[in-house]
Amino acid sequence: MYKKLLICFIICILCLSPIAAENWDSFAGGIDHTAFRDDSSDFVTNLWVFNFESSIHSSPAIYENYIYIVSADGILKAIDMETGKEEWDLDLDSKTNSSPIVNSNKLFIGCEDGLKAVNIDNHKVIWKYDCGNVESTPFFYDDVVYFGSDDGHLYGLDKENGKEVLNKKLDGQLKSSPIVVNDSVYIGSTDSKFFSVGTDEENNWNFTSGDEILSSPCYVNDTVIFGSSDGNLYCLNVSDGALNWKVDLNNKIIASPTADEHDNSIYIGSDEGNLTCIDNRDGTVKWSHYAGDKIRSTPALKDNLLVFGCNNGYLYVLNKYTGQEVFNYNPGTILFNSAITSSPVINGNSLFFGDDAGYLYSLNIDKHEVPGSTQMYYSIAVLIIVIVLAIVVVRKIKGKK
Repeated sequence: MYKKLLICFIICILCLSPIAAENWDSFAGGIDHTAFRDDSSDFVTNLWVFNFESSIHSSPAIYENYIYIVSADGILKAIDMETGKEEWDLDLDSKTNSSPIVNSNKLFIGCEDGLKAVNIDNHKVIWKYDCGNVESTPFFYDDVVYFGSDDGHLYGLDKENGKEVLNKKLDGQLKSSPIVVNDSVYIGSTDSKFFSVGTDEENNWNFTSGDEILSSPCYVNDTVIFGSSDGNLYCLNVSDGALNWKVDLNNKIIASPTADEHDNSIYIGSDEGNLTCIDNRDGTVKWSHYAGDKIRSTPALKDNLLVFGCNNGYLYVLNKYTGQEVFNYNPGTILFNSAITSSPVINGNSLFFGDDAGYLYSLNIDKHEVPGSTQMYYSIAVLIIVIVLAIVVVRKIKGKK
């Protein structure tokens, strides 16, 4: 009798206890770069557009009910995912091309003057670490924040106070975002090299590609996969850095790959303008979709849908099995197109992305619903002006006759 009552009491406590929010510990949310969170709450997907008034190169981070994103001029904002309203903002006093990560109540972001930690409860910088420009998006692992810097150092800092845990000088600038798996850090450099470094600072191995590596690696089945500006996508064995396969995609690869372990697929964009699906087991190309311009946005993945932005100003949603277009969205309405280099993220049915024009968008990916474009009104105004001018010119020509 008492045992049953105790069990019931424990169940009630568990039901009443708050569920811990899922952290966003790396670029694109994880080592596979799928950038997807399965929302299990009563969250409602709404369509909205938020104007940052400054270019967005950073990719959003999802934590609890908010999107955290930084503009190129260093303004960090927390946006309510449901309403599109700004909750708070913070001037980081430095420009940034890095993307934020969030663990518990702390946000970490790279800036031109180093790395900063922000308490998202009181919206204040709690510590900062001065070093070279940090375009590398940090990776949170075992209470340490790992990132690369333009000064060529790989750093690991204690999450609580920013004190050095790791400081390893490597070759070139480290603009690639690291991943950490089984106590090994994987990161590329502008010196064409890809490194595996132990969290104890011991060098595991390095691999030399044909050009600088800006692409950030993903991890799948004991391999790391990354792109290089030499146009190749590389797959290396994590144990010794041996080349499993490489695929030539004909132009620079600045974007980072996304791994679909269940379908044995890797999705990657290139400056050639193709989004390509590759078998992660042997490097066989499954399909390729031409978008028409450079693709520097890392694809997000939900179920059978693949989402990425393009420099032509379009956001594309493809069927991941066939590469066929499901739908697209052009917020610039052609006349005011702006490149989409920020990588999209997905929370439940809600798809979020930013563009170089400084707008953040919320779409419904399942229903293919998109918000009305602000630039559409500008396009209509331009069209009206053109028509009026044409009428005036025609009348003047007729009047001369």
